[in-house]
Parts: sequence; structure tokens; C-alpha cells
Amino acid sequence: MTAYRDLERRTARVAAIGDALGILGWDTQTIMPEGSNEARAEQTATLSVLAHELATDPRIGELLAEAEGDDSLDAWQRANLREMRRNYVQATAVPADLVEATSKAVSVCEMVWRGARANNDFAALLPSLTEVLARVREGAEAKGEALGLSPYDALLDEHDPGARAERIDVVFADLAAFLPGLIGRVLDKQAGEPAPIRPQGPFPVETQKALGVRMMERMGFDFSRGRLDVSLHPFCGGATDDVRITTRYEEDNFANALMGVLHETGHALYEQGRPRAWLGQPVGQARGMAVHESQSLIMEMQASRSAELLTWLAPVAREAFGGEGPAWEAANLRRLYTRVERGLIRVNADEVTYPAHVILRYRLEKAMVAGDLALADLPGAWNDGMAELVGVVPPDDRQGCLQDIHWPGGGWGYFPSYTLGAMTAAQLFDAARKADPEIVPALSRGEFAPLVAWLRENVHGTGCFHASGDELLTAATGRPLDASVFKRHLETRYLG
Repeated sequence: MTAYRDLERRTARVAAIGDALGILGWDTQTIMPEGSNEARAEQTATLSVLAHELATDPRIGELLAEAEGDDSLDAWQRANLREMRRNYVQATAVPADLVEATSKAVSVCEMVWRGARANNDFAALLPSLTEVLARVREGAEAKGEALGLSPYDALLDEHDPGARAERIDVVFADLAAFLPGLIGRVLDKQAGEPAPIRPQGPFPVETQKALGVRMMERMGFDFSRGRLDVSLHPFCGGATDDVRITTRYEEDNFANALMGVLHETGHALYEQGRPRAWLGQPVGQARGMAVHESQSLIMEMQASRSAELLTWLAPVAREAFGGEGPAWEAANLRRLYTRVERGLIRVNADEVTYPAHVILRYRLEKAMVAGDLALADLPGAWNDGMAELVGVVPPDDRQGCLQDIHWPGGGWGYFPSYTLGAMTAAQLFDAARKADPEIVPALSRGEFAPLVAWLRENVHGTGCFHASGDELLTAATGRPLDASVFKRHLETRYLG
């Protein structure tokens, strides 16, 4: 077992550098002064190269070959070894100079994106985004060659092991055919019901934050190992045992910030619930981003927008903001928080139209990586896709192709995880309710503990023990990803 133990020590060092990069990334998106961008780009690039050099040391290949013949390893150690091998193949496919160039390009592009988005200036973003795409494409081609995959499948596999465009094409084509009719039926149903009344602000930011913190505490977030901050785009980041989440506040609408907190806390609970005996090891990581997104969506969509949770939340929110009248009744909040609209912004989209936003981004990024769509043509293609899939056209690029940080941040191949995650969340929640009948009644009392306990056992605590998201889902629910569960959930909630 000497070779295996050596591998554990080496991978723990790489993980520690990854944690340092996580904190630097959080700082960049929250409180770093704008003038520090060039220095931060150099810092992150240096650490990225150092981690890459450690992860690609030829000695690791020798140790892997030796350890893979060790019959004394237990099931978790073998799973850890499998993940080590996967990481090694991915890392050695990309040369160090490309890792450094990609890191620098992303750091620059993220800061340019902030200004371009604020100024509605896609032309200002185009040069730096072109550089990011070139580096991403170069890395995808290298990984694809090493893994025997197309460049885009290599990007998908990086975020979700085993994910392939061929399967996603089928799933998304099915959803794209299903959603327009569903959206139409839901809008027709809503037209015959009382329109929801939006509670009137202003809603002080400090009060919004206090309510968000209260919800995080009830959900089980451990503030001794994490914190809540503000950023332009809500996210969950940080490091092992130091989980940082963010939201953004609007004084005339408390719901967006609150739902952002609930969403990111779902991610954070996953991070805080990973198997403690394996922290710092590959098998102790989350099992891909579709599963990670399922954890945010099971909290925000499945649980927190349920009739049961809103029954508890209505008087709590009314008291927090000093509200009064029918706008604060549970039935009204339920209509408000399950309202379906053809909106422009993905992060504010409702549960029914959200998959259409993701399908658009999936189609566009796949075309850009393949070279079938020029970056300069992205705004027009984006607007055409929004018209087809959502039924609205952005009046400007700030509300169109500039709204997300993912592409400037190097997150190509990530977007499918959102909708795959929504489908996974529906299937997990369905299985959890059947396994523990107390989960839904507990939500009506504002208690998340039974749901979180089931997730700790079946998702969080399993880390990467299972080789793929489908294997995890099969172990937890008895079957691999099944789109019919998600469709049934949408029809039951919005047409029932």
C-alpha cells in the first residue's frame, strides 16, 4: 500500500492549492479592488501552474500503475484510485503553458465582463472572450484526444464524468418539444386565477440579509465553516471547511436575494456534507456538477417553493419586513413564487421556463466550440434563440448574451448541468419523500433536517464513491436519470 499512500499525500497537496485558488476566486468576485486585477491574474496563474506541475508529475503515473495492482485496498480506496487515474489523464492531456495562458485569459476576461455588462458593450468583451475561447478550445482538443472524445464532450466530461452531447441532445430535444406547450398551458391557467400581489418595499438590505441568514441556519448551514457575502453574480465557492456563498440584493424585491441564498445554500450544504474521512482526496469531492446543481435546486425549487414551506415562510417574512395585507398571505406568496413568465434573465427565471434558457446556452456554446458560430455573431444568435425557445427578445446585450459570467470565466460545457441538475433534483426529492414521509410535513414547520439527513446519507456523504452521477442516482433512487419524473413534477405543481 506504499504507492497508494504516496498518491494520497500528493493529491492532498494539489487539493490544498485548489482551496487557496478557491479563496482567491471568492475574493476576486467580492471585495478585490479593481486595480488589483493584473496582480491577481498572475497569482492565480502561478498557483494553477504549480498545481498542474504537481498533478502531472510522471512519478504519479508510475505510482498509479503500482497501486492499481494492490489487492489490499478497500472499496473507498479503490474508488479514490479510480478518481486519481481520471484526474491524471485529464491533467496530463494539457501542457503547463496552456494552463497558465488559460488562467490569465480568464482572469482578464472576468474583469472586462463586469464593465462590458454594466455598459451594455459586447464589443468591449469580444477581444478577451475570443482569447478565452481559443484557449478553452485548445484545451478541449487536447483532452478530447487523450480521452477519445470530441472537444465538446471533453468539456462536458470535465464537469460531469460520463456526460455526452449525444445523450444530452436527445434529452434537451425532448424538453424543447415539451416546454412550449407546457408554458402555454400554464400561462392560460394563470390567466384565469387572481394575479399575485407583489409585496411593496423598500426592503432594507440588512433585513434581507438577516432573513437569509435565518433560513441558512434552519437549512443546517454551519457558519463556523462558511459565510454569506455579496457579488454581482451569486455563487458558492471558497475552500474545504471554508464555504463562501454570495447573493445580490435589490431594495424593491427581496425574493430574488432570498431565493439566491436558498439556492447557494443547497450547494454549500453539499460541500459541508462531503465525507470527512476523505476531504482532500478525489473520492471526497462532489460527484459532478449536475449532482451539485441538483442540491441547489432541491432546496430552492423542490423544497422552498413548495406549498408546505411557503405556509411557514409567509408569516416569518411578513414579520421581518413589517408587512401587512393580502400580499403577505401564504396563498399569494405561492402564486408569486410559482409565477411563470417569459423572462429575459436566466437566474431570475421560473422553474418552467428555466430549462429553455439552458437549452439555448447549450446549443450556442456547442456551436462556438465547434467553430460553427463566430463569437461576433453571438448576440444575434442569442436573440434568435430566445425568440424561439422562450418567446421574448432581449432589448440589449446586457439582458442578453452578457448576463452570465460562465463563458468569460472559462466555464464552457457547464450550462447543461443546470437542467440535468433540475431533473436529478426532482428524482431525488421524489425518492426522499417516499423513503421518509416526515420530510414534507417538516417543511410546513420550516424544518429541513429530515430532508438534509436523507441527502447526507444518499448524496453528500457518498462523495465520488460512485463513478458517475447516474450511478449515484441509481443507488439513491433505484434508477438512472428519468426525464418523466421532472415532467410530472412540473405538470403537478403548475397545472394541478
